[in-house]
Amino acid sequence: MSLRTPISRVRGLGSAKDGTEHFWLQRVTAVALIPLVIWFTASIVCMTGASYGDMRDWLGQPIVAVLMLLMITAGFIHLKLGVQVVIEDYVHGEGLKLVSLLLNTFFCLAVGVAAAFAVLKIAFGG
Repeated sequence: MSLRTPISRVRGLGSAKDGTEHFWLQRVTAVALIPLVIWFTASIVCMTGASYGDMRDWLGQPIVAVLMLLMITAGFIHLKLGVQVVIEDYVHGEGLKLVSLLLNTFFCLAVGVAAAFAVLKIAFGG
């Protein structure tokens, strides 16, 4: 007989100790991406036929640069979490799973940072 209450077992968050956080972060980034992707798509459609200079000027606007950085951040966090779930579910060898998870993390970080750097470089006129 245990002296622990059922709620104390629930607060343990399961065997991995972070399943709920992963679940909610995946959903929050998905919801954040809805208006950001709609904004981005509408903006690109409106800029159809614009010159390279016009696109640089557009991306150099502070509000546009901030929205783009938010979209990049939410997108790559969402990508990392989604691919992580696929790897955890379908890669069965522990060594291959570990390597795949590390590569997923490094890829998302490297490409996300490169994209953010490009936006910041344009925004600050570099």
